[in-house]
Amino acid sequence: MKRRSLEREFVFNKRAPGVPAVMVDRGIASFGKSPIIQPHMTVTEAVLSLLDLEKLRANPLRHDPFDFVVVEDFVRAEHLPGVIADFPPLGRHGSFPLAGQRYGAAFAHLAEELEGDAMRRAVEDKFAIDLAGRPTMITLRGYSDGKDGRIHTDTATKLITVLIYMNPVWEEEAGRLRLLRGAGDLEDFAAEIPPVAGTMVAFRRSEKSFHGHQPHIGERRSIQLNWVTDRNVVRRELGRHRWSARFKALNPFA
Repeated sequence: MKRRSLEREFVFNKRAPGVPAVMVDRGIASFGKSPIIQPHMTVTEAVLSLLDLEKLRANPLRHDPFDFVVVEDFVRAEHLPGVIADFPPLGRHGSFPLAGQRYGAAFAHLAEELEGDAMRRAVEDKFAIDLAGRPTMITLRGYSDGKDGRIHTDTATKLITVLIYMNPVWEEEAGRLRLLRGAGDLEDFAAEIPPVAGTMVAFRRSEKSFHGHQPHIGERRSIQLNWVTDRNVVRRELGRHRWSARFKALNPFA
């Protein structure tokens, strides 16, 4: 499939119908110009928001092959350099819970917004889903080891998955997220999204929410936010991620 040269472009294939952890920098972050206050927004949401929730509301929900939305520049451009600079130094591949990581003020503000009421309401409106009382969970990735990206749907205990990428540029073919029409073919995708900083992908988890990417080795930074069924899921998943990270630290060939 022919690709245009825009780094931030995501491609649609037409072939077929928490609480922030310990912070290194506790200085005051600069949050730039205030966006226009919309009728459904509070003054606080409008003035301090790093996230462009209006873009999320405006971008269409797509249904082929499952419910998803892609938003470029979801993290406002004026805040993006600070957030990237404050991304936790994970140091190795694996999925790491936000809790226990060290990061700066801008990243802490972003994490707080992701788990805030304004973000939840925007996602509820987009997917026509009630997330009130549903726990959230944030995990981070910093590196790919060539095994990441295998086709999967996410676990059934996850209701909504949100991915936000933190890579300033992305020129490689590998590592681009593909939203797939089935479990058997990484080339049969409805959309392909470069993991460029500020880009957000959200989807409703289902038995057909297959996604993955071509094997990639190297830095590939992302934030994953999930609304899950109950708090037991959070405890279990965070425990699993911690043990997995420890095992991989002891055995880098795992």
